[in-house]
Amino acid sequence: MKKRLLSFFIFFASFSASAQNTATLSAQTNPERVISRHIYGHFAEHLGRSIYGGFYVGEDNKKIPNTAGVRNDVVDALKKLKVPNLRWPGGCFADTYHWKDGIGPKENRPTIVNTWWGNVTENNSFGTHDFLNMCELLGTEPYLAGNMASGTVQELMDWVQYVNFEGESPMSKLRKENGREKPWNVKFWGVGNEAWGCGGNMTPDYYANEYRKYATFMAGWTNENNLFRIASGANSADYNWTETLMKNIPHNMLGGVALHHYAVIDWAKKGPSKDFTEQHYFATMKSALFMEELVNKHSAIMDKYDPKKTVALVVDEWGGWYEVEPGTNPGFLYQQNTMRDAMIAGVTLNIFNNHSDRIRMANLAQAINVLQAVILTDEEKMLLTPTYHVMEMYNVHQDAFYLPLNLKTVDYTMGNEKLPAVSGSASKDKNGVTHITLVNIDPKKGQDVTVTIDGAKFKSVGGRVLASKNIQDHNTFDKPNNITPTNFKGANLKGNNLTVKLPACSVVVLELK
Repeated sequence: MKKRLLSFFIFFASFSASAQNTATLSAQTNPERVISRHIYGHFAEHLGRSIYGGFYVGEDNKKIPNTAGVRNDVVDALKKLKVPNLRWPGGCFADTYHWKDGIGPKENRPTIVNTWWGNVTENNSFGTHDFLNMCELLGTEPYLAGNMASGTVQELMDWVQYVNFEGESPMSKLRKENGREKPWNVKFWGVGNEAWGCGGNMTPDYYANEYRKYATFMAGWTNENNLFRIASGANSADYNWTETLMKNIPHNMLGGVALHHYAVIDWAKKGPSKDFTEQHYFATMKSALFMEELVNKHSAIMDKYDPKKTVALVVDEWGGWYEVEPGTNPGFLYQQNTMRDAMIAGVTLNIFNNHSDRIRMANLAQAINVLQAVILTDEEKMLLTPTYHVMEMYNVHQDAFYLPLNLKTVDYTMGNEKLPAVSGSASKDKNGVTHITLVNIDPKKGQDVTVTIDGAKFKSVGGRVLASKNIQDHNTFDKPNNITPTNFKGANLKGNNLTVKLPACSVVVLELK
């Protein structure tokens, strides 16, 4: 009997020990491994109320304070996020957009029908000058998506010259006539969008050849202006697409290859954005965490052709996608943003940080009023979503040195399925401050994490936490501060051991000095 009891206690003790969240932080930096700030990019498509009513309310609007028609409250909020780049005008919209329709006197601009998103008529009052001047206002770099499906090589050549050429040319002359003397010097250019789908339903071989043609005439012999040209990349797990592009496009013509993946339950039945069940939540998180496998497999293909990692993997569309809010235009993709979205943002950004040797740019879809937005607006009202707060908390990683965080975690289970409960990433900024970001996706159980620190001694730890009682909780226009970050007191530092008590369904950012 005593032997049986002893065996039981040994088993129980070993089980308890194994069912812990443990991590090792390697605190010595590698100067060549930096988490690019461009991983924290955003996306502004002509879709629903993203541009009109979101970013832009018009110069004549007396109700909503604005600068050249751009909402001042939006500018202030996005500045706090330290938005590094902003993608425009799409998305699917990009391959039906003709940039010359959006320049010159606004009263002379033609109207267009947005056939992709709701068949609404737009007046082109927000065009190239409006967007690029707004980027200057935000202190962000523009990322222009070029039309290579319904447009021409000449059209894209002219756009590059219009916005970037300082000397005398037909396009620089036209720019000056339209009120802009100096060029904007746009670096980031998408050569088409989702060429496998709304961008033309192309095969990868056909697209690779089209890309080579467009990229050639955009940048000349040597790309002396250092344009960062981004190829339309794979739809989620289409690894053949990445293989074909990496094999068939000369890498000196290729700054990055895109990847699009959304955390979606079922494209035919996406589920509600706020009145969802825990089963919905689990399925969404499973799809979000699939990003790890996608990045690993696409990166492995890129490594085969580009072992020095000169070509970036650019995840320029990611985020949660659900059914639209009841009563709204289904083509506007307007959805509420809950603590579930905070979980998606936290785990996805941790994945990107941990793969920052290959992922050097990404864009959350989208910034305002569309999909996993960081801002929602309703006329003069504006609110910041849980996703906004995660992006703001995580901006400590921007351009910081990556630190390896080897994490072993228990599982969050649902029936016979399981997901890692805790995810994390770490970095050291230019001031020598180390940050660790941790996410507990379990909606019911808190998690204790023990971190062993190797290679540094810290004297203090502090931080912030984003958490709420229920995963369905969200901010509303009546209660815009229902979910906001608060000071975190659940971390304890003793020597080289750090213990952290993560609440259920929470995002924590720790600061070690």
